[in-house]
Order: sequence, then C-alpha cells, then structure tokens
Amino acid sequence: MAQSRTKSRSRSPAGPTVGRGGWILLAILAVLAALGWRYYAPAQAYAQTATAYSARVVCSCRFVAGRSLEDCEKDKLEGMEFVTLVDDPAAQSVTARFPLIAVDRASHREGYGCMLEKWEG
Repeated sequence: MAQSRTKSRSRSPAGPTVGRGGWILLAILAVLAALGWRYYAPAQAYAQTATAYSARVVCSCRFVAGRSLEDCEKDKLEGMEFVTLVDDPAAQSVTARFPLIAVDRASHREGYGCMLEKWEG
C-alpha cells in the first residue's frame, strides 16, 4: 500500500510545470528583451555621435587651445555625462568612451588641427 502512495505522488513524466508566477516572469523578460532591441540602435547612434563630437572638440581644446583636460571637460554639452575622456599628451590624442557602446579617438595633426581617427564600425 505504501508503494502505491509513493507512485501517485511522483512527478509526471513531462517534468515540472510552470506556474502562474513563471509565466508572468517570462512575459516580463520578453517585454524587456523587445524594449532593449527596440531602443539599442538609437542609443548606439547617440553614443557614437556623442563620443565622436566629444573627442574632436576636447582634442582641439586640449592641443590647439592649450587648455587642461579638466578645463576642457567643463565644456561638455548637457546629456553627455556618460562620456568619459582620456588624453594622451605624447600622442596628442583624446579618447572618448560611452560605456559598453562606443569609443572614438581624435588626434592632433600639425597644420590640420584635430581629426577623428578612422572608425571601424
């Protein structure tokens, strides 16, 4: 008799079932994935524009105008708070990064000013 009770309590051969909470979680994940896919391309374009602009402007500020990097960072436009800037005085270049999305570099060329490096995107 004990064996029949054990068998009746065993799980079905199909495996565990997904409860109501599991379906809600799955629906939330699907919506988040769709939103991420929908808004990634515009965010990537914004990040690419922001890093290219920042690298070129700060390079000119730094190596043409002769100002410090800290002073040049004060000229960032509103909305570019996530762009980080790193200068390389030896190479006379500035690298701008938007986390996980875009990186651009501008270098100073004597007689030409600051120019963006070729972008491989």
